[in-house]
Amino acid sequence: MEPSRTPAEDLPADGGHTYRMPLPRLALTPAVSHGPLDGAWWPRCDALELELPSLVTALEPGRYTTVGVTVDAAQWPDAPHTVMAPGRVITVEPARSAGEEHVITLDCETVGRWVLLVVLPQEPADEAFRLMSAAADPTLHLGASALLAR
Repeated sequence: MEPSRTPAEDLPADGGHTYRMPLPRLALTPAVSHGPLDGAWWPRCDALELELPSLVTALEPGRYTTVGVTVDAAQWPDAPHTVMAPGRVITVEPARSAGEEHVITLDCETVGRWVLLVVLPQEPADEAFRLMSAAADPTLHLGASALLAR
């Protein structure tokens, strides 16, 4: 019988620690969206520098792809201008129009553009799941403000 490995044996050779954010809580429309939203994202915290790398990776743009993100300035008043992620730098800009409240827009040069409803991190799970399902439903054609008002 082979001895089992301990977590300490799986550390990188240089003794450093690695940490990966969990997969993002994300719901996308099943096909190319023609509505105001392409789905919803429910971040675990307000820190974009921690949340964006896993969100961008989940949307599968290739490494070294340029990614630009526009966020609701009211929701993230202290958003960083750049976020470092493995193989890329993500540029972050505050939204300039009132129509972009409660959304995040991701522009990936090779994959396309997503407009996602942002569900607040502190939202109760049942309400978050309802909002995420509605935002990913291609038959609803509702914007972020309309979904949140329902």
